[in-house]
Amino acid sequence: MFLSTGSENLVVQTSAPNGVSVRLDEIDLSDMAFWVRPLPEREAAFSLLRQYRPVPFYPEPDLGWLEPGPGYYALTRHEDIVEASRQPEVFSSAKGATSVADTPEDFLEFFGSMINLDDPRHARLRRIVSQGFTPRMIKKLEDDVQRAAALLVDDVIDRGECDFVTEIAARLPLKIICDMMGVPERDYDFVFDRSNVILGSQDPEYIPEGGDVPTVLLTAGAELSEMVQELARHRVANPTDDLTSALVNANIDGEQLTTQELGSFFVLLVVAGNETTRNAISHGLWLLTQHPDQRDLWASDFEAYAPTAVEEIVRVASPVIWMRRTLTRDHELNGHRFAEGDKVLLMYWSANRDETIFDDPYTFDITRSPNPHVGFGGPGPHYCLGAHLARREITVMFRELLRRVPDIHASGEPSRLQSTFINGIKHLPCTFTGKR
Repeated sequence: MFLSTGSENLVVQTSAPNGVSVRLDEIDLSDMAFWVRPLPEREAAFSLLRQYRPVPFYPEPDLGWLEPGPGYYALTRHEDIVEASRQPEVFSSAKGATSVADTPEDFLEFFGSMINLDDPRHARLRRIVSQGFTPRMIKKLEDDVQRAAALLVDDVIDRGECDFVTEIAARLPLKIICDMMGVPERDYDFVFDRSNVILGSQDPEYIPEGGDVPTVLLTAGAELSEMVQELARHRVANPTDDLTSALVNANIDGEQLTTQELGSFFVLLVVAGNETTRNAISHGLWLLTQHPDQRDLWASDFEAYAPTAVEEIVRVASPVIWMRRTLTRDHELNGHRFAEGDKVLLMYWSANRDETIFDDPYTFDITRSPNPHVGFGGPGPHYCLGAHLARREITVMFRELLRRVPDIHASGEPSRLQSTFINGIKHLPCTFTGKR
C-alpha cells in the first residue's frame, strides 16, 4: 500500500492488481455512492481514515423522510470501538442503534427491541430472552440445524445450480428461527419478505425509489409483530416446547415479557438473527470461491479448521457494518473529546481490517488465530445474543455443502444489497455437481 501525504489531499494507493487511489477529502461515509464503490477503494479509504483521521465527522444523510440531525463521528479503529463498547453508560444505545437519524419511538420499538435500550431495561429483557440462546440450548438445536441444512441441499442437489442466497443461505437461519419460535412453515416466505423490506430500505429492489419508506417499514414491522403476538396469545393457553411458549410463560425473578415486547423481540430476532447469518454464509461461499486454496484446506479436514474458518468468514464479511451510540456526557476517548449528545458510529467493518490488530488483514485466512474480530459487536452488554447460534449454523451449512456438493462455487458476481448499514448479498448464482 502506497501513501502520499499532503493534509486534505492525502492519497492512498492500494496494492490491488489494478491499483486504486483514494483522497482523504473525498471520503464521505454518508454518501451511498461511497458504499457502492469497488471493495478495494472502500478498504483503501478506511485504511486512510484509520491512519490519519480515525474519528472523522460527517453530516447526516438526507433520507427524505427523517430530518437530518447535526452530524456524527465515525470510530474506525478497533481499539476505539472496543473501548466504547465497554462503556455503555457513556456510549448509550437508547436513542437508537441502527439509524444515524433520530427515529420516532414506534420505530425504535419495532426495529430494535433491546438493542435500542440501556440498562436496566436492556438487562431485564436480555435476562428473560437469553434462556433460548445459552450454549446448552444451542447444542440441543444442533440436530435441527443439521436436518434443515440437509433438506436445503436435497432441494437443489439434482439441479446443479441455484441462487445460493435465496435458496440456501437465507433459508437455513430463517427456518431455524421460525422453528424455534413455533412459526409454521406456511409463514416462512412472509417472514422472509418482511425482513428483506426492513433491512433493504435503501435498496430499490425492496422499496422502489419514491416509495413511502416510513409507511412500508412500519407496516412490515407491525405485521411481523402482530403475527408473533397472535401466536403468543395461543401459546398462553396451549403451550408447546417452542421459544414463544417459553417466553410468554417465563417468570424470571418475577419478570415476564409483555406481548408488545415479545413482538418487538421477534422483529429483532428475524432481522438480526436471520439476515446477518444469511449474509455470513453468502459471503462465505464467495470467499471460498475467490480463494480455492482456503477452500481445499478446509475440505481436507473440515472439523479441524471449522472453528477458525467460521470466525474468519464473520471477520471478513462483517455483516453489520456499524452500530450507533450517543454520548450521555462529555467524554474523552483516546485523546478525542466528545460532547454530551454527540452521535458516534462504531464502524465494525473498518475495525475488522485494522492493520494494528490483524496481520495482513486483507488476506482471507481460515487458520487465523487469534482473531479478535467485532463481527458480532464489541465486548459489553450488547454483544450479539445469537452469536453461538450463528456460529453453529455457519458450521453446519458448510459441513453439509463441502460433504455433498464439494465443488460448489459462485458462478457469477454477487448482487450486493444497497445499504450503508448491512454488508449484504441479495443474490449469488452458484453451480455444483451433486452426489446423494
